[in-house]
Amino acid sequence: MKKGCSRPQPKFDWFIPIDGDGIHIGTIDPERPPTFDYLSDIVKMAEESGFYSMLIPTRFSNGMFEETAPLAETWTTATALMALTQKIRFLVAVRPGYISTGLFAQMAAAFDNISSSRLDINLVPGGIQGDVDRFGETLDHSGRYDRAKEFLLACREMWTSQHPVNFRGKYVNLYDAICSPRPNGSGPNFYLGGASQNALSLAGAYADVLLMWIQPIDKIKELIFRATECAVSNDRLLRFGLRTHIIARDTEAAAWEASKELLSQSTDKVKFQRKQSIDGSPMVGQKAQVQVASDHKLSPRLWNGISEVRVNCGTAIVGSYQQVAEEILEFWKLGIDEFILSGFPHLEECERVSQKVLPEISRLIDFEREV
Repeated sequence: MKKGCSRPQPKFDWFIPIDGDGIHIGTIDPERPPTFDYLSDIVKMAEESGFYSMLIPTRFSNGMFEETAPLAETWTTATALMALTQKIRFLVAVRPGYISTGLFAQMAAAFDNISSSRLDINLVPGGIQGDVDRFGETLDHSGRYDRAKEFLLACREMWTSQHPVNFRGKYVNLYDAICSPRPNGSGPNFYLGGASQNALSLAGAYADVLLMWIQPIDKIKELIFRATECAVSNDRLLRFGLRTHIIARDTEAAAWEASKELLSQSTDKVKFQRKQSIDGSPMVGQKAQVQVASDHKLSPRLWNGISEVRVNCGTAIVGSYQQVAEEILEFWKLGIDEFILSGFPHLEECERVSQKVLPEISRLIDFEREV
């Protein structure tokens, strides 16, 4: 990379474990339930540690322990946690179609104003098989992306229009809809997750950031290439983010031992529930997270054992602090400027990653810029 490159410094985010947390995952109940006090401690630690933002996912049932285990509701929890913080942003996952689009635009505007514009939206058109059905979802994969497009466009219009909004779509209809006060500027950024062509096309045409679950680097490179083609065809620029777990220790051997311990108490019942959520799913990204590999090793540093007991992102970077930093550097070189990290348990690992891994990543990136 040329000296003096104007590329922005990468952003590092942490994760809010609404399913619960612990030294072990995949058990019937979490060792640490997702109480507001515990999630507050994690968010405060992330803010003190200098993380840029917090991703809070969305689910309709528990996705890491037994499905009826306690689950913190996304929007209520994010709003309450925001009020306890001063600087850190919130990337809130939202599924279009489960709440009125106009009402959501007003809710997001209120969050934006109360938080001094610390809100971004992780748009989730896809769904966990068997989970989205719980609340009456009937649309197929393509239909959910068509609805998400209308949701995104209608929200942006409500956030930026100085007049009542009329929007006519197949899924979203607004009639002189008012959003007052509006968010500052153009409103929250939209992050779109996914690996299907529907996801890449929607991101290229309308999203601010394409958010990808980690895969081997050649797979991520291909996704970036395809998404960039979609963005260029729409005369747009698209930013990229990567979501991954981190298992980092003083030595590589200790990190791999920690990965074994993480699943050492997982149950067959939880594994069966997770398998049911994947079998026959049309979600390209989800299927990529559970691809079969010897000892769950997708590459020397990537391990997808977490996918046995967790929905969605089930892959971790495993290694010494130096090795993990070097792995993240390779993804940064592809053009990824935001990394959403997590580790188990999230409270202690937030502090560990901020103290042991992020400084090394910064050193490597600074060196790369000077080459």
